[in-house]
Amino acid sequence: MAPARPSRPPRARPYDFDMEHLPRNNNDEPNFLIDFDDSDPGEGQNQQGEQELATKMLQIQSKRFYLDVKQNRRGRFIKVAEISADGRRSQIFLALSTAADFRDHLSSFSDYYASLGPPNPESMPEDGKLKSEMMIKENRRYYLDLKENSRGRFLRVSCAQVSQTMVRGGPRSQIAIPAQGMIEFRDALTDLLDEFGTDDGGFKGELPEGRHMRVENKNFYFDIGQNNRGIYMRISEVKSNFRTAITVPEKSWARFRDIFADYCDKMKDGNASASGGSSGDKDAVRDSTRDPVRDRPSSSGADGGPGTGSGPK
Repeated sequence: MAPARPSRPPRARPYDFDMEHLPRNNNDEPNFLIDFDDSDPGEGQNQQGEQELATKMLQIQSKRFYLDVKQNRRGRFIKVAEISADGRRSQIFLALSTAADFRDHLSSFSDYYASLGPPNPESMPEDGKLKSEMMIKENRRYYLDLKENSRGRFLRVSCAQVSQTMVRGGPRSQIAIPAQGMIEFRDALTDLLDEFGTDDGGFKGELPEGRHMRVENKNFYFDIGQNNRGIYMRISEVKSNFRTAITVPEKSWARFRDIFADYCDKMKDGNASASGGSSGDKDAVRDSTRDPVRDRPSSSGADGGPGTGSGPK
């Protein structure tokens, strides 16, 4: 009988600020638990229709990494969860095609790491970065940074979503892989990709460009995005000192549109009724001021002659 899988710590609540500016410990990691999972549609709801196809667990130094291949109605993806020795948890999501790119970058980073000499504090870069790359997948940016600090070398992988209202990328989710474990991580990822391929499935076309409209002193932004739960629309209302947003999953767009159109029709009908009533009142006013002699209808026309005795006697 297979041993029971270690239980995972409960999920942390997402926070809306950039992890680049958080206080960090000596491992260049946040001093407290934060979990950004980029799961806008249906946040806080059960992930209906999501199926786990395979999983791998890696123990790299004091950390555990879970690589889960999942599938929902939009396709397949890999969730990478990092569990630190003290129970802190973070995770990122990779489309299968992005995971294939990441695997190739892991080979490149591993070769570069192998070419490095022993750490030298005197020649350490000020920001600790030894090598950096970036991957782009639709509205997501993945930043790969091989870094060095007083405790060693590691690969930091962070993901940020980009929209019209978050030009700097918004909050980031991230994991940190000890440099000595990059080959092991790459091999585990390769095994999963060999089994499930690199085809994401689901939506194949290009996502529509964002739209913007201004109403009085407000700006409204419409951004289309995609994550592990599918495609969604984020509608943001922005003023000089205020910003709020809602997220609508694609499966709800038609219903959202129907409700909005229904209100538009009702307001149009109401305005038409009010306009019709006003027009009738004006006609009544004109009728009440009509001169009965001056405005008397002419008897010409259908009878074919002037009204001076052209009719029968």
